[in-house]
This record gives sequence, C-alpha cells and structure tokens, in this order.
Amino acid sequence: MLRFGGVAESGGKARRQPPGNGGTDWLTLGQAARYLGVAQSTIRKWSDQGRLSAFYTPGGHRRYRQRDLDAFVAGSAGGAPASGPRPAPLVLVVDDDPRIREFIRVNLEIDGYSVREAGSAEEGLAALEEEPPDLILLDVMMPQVDGWEMLKRVRERHGVDSIQVIMFSGQVDDDADQASRGGAQAFIGKPFNPQELVTRTKDLLGS
Repeated sequence: MLRFGGVAESGGKARRQPPGNGGTDWLTLGQAARYLGVAQSTIRKWSDQGRLSAFYTPGGHRRYRQRDLDAFVAGSAGGAPASGPRPAPLVLVVDDDPRIREFIRVNLEIDGYSVREAGSAEEGLAALEEEPPDLILLDVMMPQVDGWEMLKRVRERHGVDSIQVIMFSGQVDDDADQASRGGAQAFIGKPFNPQELVTRTKDLLGS
C-alpha cells in the first residue's frame, strides 16, 4: 500500500484529489490517453485492473502522474499489458434522428469502433454515467434539452479535457467559436455530411 498526501492508495486507486502540484505533472484521463497514445477506455481498464496508478477527485474524476505513466510504459512491453488486445474506442452518438445514428454506427463498427446510441440528451447523459465514452458525437438541434445544454452538463460533470466532443447540425450554420468555448473539439454545420462525422471521428481517435 502506498501513501500519497496522507491518503492510502491500493490497487491503483485513491479516495480524494491529490494535493497541489508540488512539481508533479498531473494529467486528466483524456490527457493521459493522448500521452500514451491509447483510447480513454484503455486507460480506465488499466486503472481498474490496478496496473496503472490513478488518483480520484472528490467528484470521482481520475488524475494521473506523468512519472507513473512513464514508469508504466517502461515496464510494459510495447507500452501495453500483455493480457490481450486493447479495447476498441467507444463512441457515443446523440441524435434524435435514428437514420443518422444508424449511418454513423454502421460505418464506425465496420472499422472496429464500439458505438452506443442515444436518441436524446437525457439518454446521452444517462449513457455517459454508465460508461464514459472516448468521444461524443452530439447533435445541436434536439427537443427539450439541446446539444449546447448537454455539452455544458458534460463539461460540468466530467471536466473540459475528459471526453472529446464533436458537435454537428444540419439546421445550424457553422458556429465553431461557440463549440470551442463550450469545450468541443470540432463543429460540423451546414452543409451537413454524416460521412464527415465518421472521418473526423477517425482523425481524433485513430483508425
């Protein structure tokens, strides 16, 4: 058992947020995934297995020390455990149009991605709590709770860098500035092309 900042750590987990920086480079889940060049679901799996040390904020968000990531890479052949293939990146598609969801799901699953669908912002937020995805494809124009409000709630609950988001709409002109201010990585507006969503997903997560 390791003690850090007065908190006992076991099995790669701690109960509260690590103390101030103190010269240590702390990374969010998304930053750690990009640092190691793997999907966020892979980082979560390694943490849950106790192979990679993670510290948890009071809100349950994971934080990683850069030196722990470096040590993990140095101690793992090829930078990954030898227990099997890496989990496929998980994409959450939130759109009230089932045709668009199906088009995106089929095209991404062909290339090996895991895809989960939600027909509303409420369904998307519920799915997010069950299993945080590596990327959210989020429609702007949805009834009751629109995409901008869902993006706000995602960032409030999970942090700005925790989950990548691509906003899209076939009814709203390009508003990349608003999307960027809200914490999204990209915005696709008129003219809307679902294939561009698939292409952007592969660019962000890797083929």
